[in-house]
Order: sequence, then C-alpha cells, then structure tokens
Amino acid sequence: MEQEPVRQETDNVLNGDNDDDDLPMLSSHALAALREFMEEQNQLNVDEGSTGETGEKVTLITEDWRLSQFWYDPLTAETVAMEVIDLLANNSHPFPRVACIACPTLYAYIKKMEPDVSVQLLEYDKRFGQYGRDFIYYDYNQPEELPSELKHAFQVVVADPPYLSKECLEKVQQTISFLRTHAQSNVLLLTGEVQKDRAAELLGLHPCGFKPQHSSKLGNEFRLFTDYDPGTRLGGWELEK
Repeated sequence: MEQEPVRQETDNVLNGDNDDDDLPMLSSHALAALREFMEEQNQLNVDEGSTGETGEKVTLITEDWRLSQFWYDPLTAETVAMEVIDLLANNSHPFPRVACIACPTLYAYIKKMEPDVSVQLLEYDKRFGQYGRDFIYYDYNQPEELPSELKHAFQVVVADPPYLSKECLEKVQQTISFLRTHAQSNVLLLTGEVQKDRAAELLGLHPCGFKPQHSSKLGNEFRLFTDYDPGTRLGGWELEK
C-alpha cells in the first residue's frame, strides 16, 4: 500500500479520523495548542526576503492542511514562475496562456512578476475566487468538468496534484490533456518523487535537477518534472543511465 503524505496523518489527529485504537489520543488542551501552532505556521508571507522582480511582497491566504495545501517557498515559486514566463515568451502562439492546476503559489508569483500574462488558476478552494475570472473551480475527481472554452486553450500547463496517489495523478493527467493545445505546448508537474515512474508513463515527463521546496516542511521529497528538455535551466533533466 502506497504511503500517503505525512500531512494527512497530522490532519487525521486534528480531526479525530484515526481508526487505530492503539494510537495515543491528544487531550482537548493539547489539540487546541496544536491547532493554534498550525495556524501560526500557516500564516504565509512568501516573500521572506525575496520579493520577485516587482520589489513587492507576494502574499497568499492561509494554507488549509485539510485540503492538502502546502505553499512553495520563495525560491521555488520564483524559479518555476520564471521558467513559465520564459516558455510563454518563446512560444510562437500570438497570445500564449498558462493554466495552473492546484498551484496557487505559482499563480500569485507569475501575476506579480508579469501582470499581463494570461494565467488561469484551477483550484478546489473557493477562497481563491478573489482572483475573479482567473479562478476556475476544479475538483480532480471530475477531471473534465470545466468550461468548454478552456479545452485545448493553453500553451503551458503546470500541475501540482493534491495527493500522491495513482488515481489522483491519472485524473489530473486527464485534465492536462483537456487543457493543453495539441502542438507547441509544455507540461510541468510538481509532485512527489514516488510518482516518478507514473509521470513518465502517463505524461512522458522526466525529473529535473531542481527540487521544489515548501514553506512547511514535508516528509515527502518533491520533484519537478517536464515534458521538454530544459537544457541548462532547472538543473537539466536527470536521465537514467
């Protein structure tokens, strides 16, 4: 059985969802203290000394661990955002667009670094409705339940599936196929190392040397996968020898 992210175990403790009677139960006071600590840790100003090209802070709403939300650290967000911006700049389409699937940190950085870039954020969390028309409600369990005008409309698609499971990646793959144009498009995937073989099988992706990091420390090693050779960028492809 595949091990799910450590973040889900913490959530189970907080919500009393653990069915193992042998595990210790926290007292109400301990639970309250843990909730308070998590809320403090989740207050995110992702600039932390790194403000991108605009010189202004990039801020996001609080992470919700119940929704498996963990925002990228500034270096990761800036690095991937710059890669996306470069891909769009070198795309032959007159009006290239990027879709961000479940990666709001990336959306925020792209819009801060290049406000005129056309970016669509697909997210389950309706709090991101504050982004107006850039926000589309998205449930990976219904991978193609999206507005018809989004079909084959994006030259760059970036996805960060919320769970490290085969089912989740397969459904997100369906969404990627729905969104991307048939030609001259690029796919970037940020997910756990454990998805390496599936990423190659489902999407033809290879891992890059650059390894994404999160502001909250996770127990799973994350990787950045692409369907194109980034050359000297992103640490290059790590190909099997």
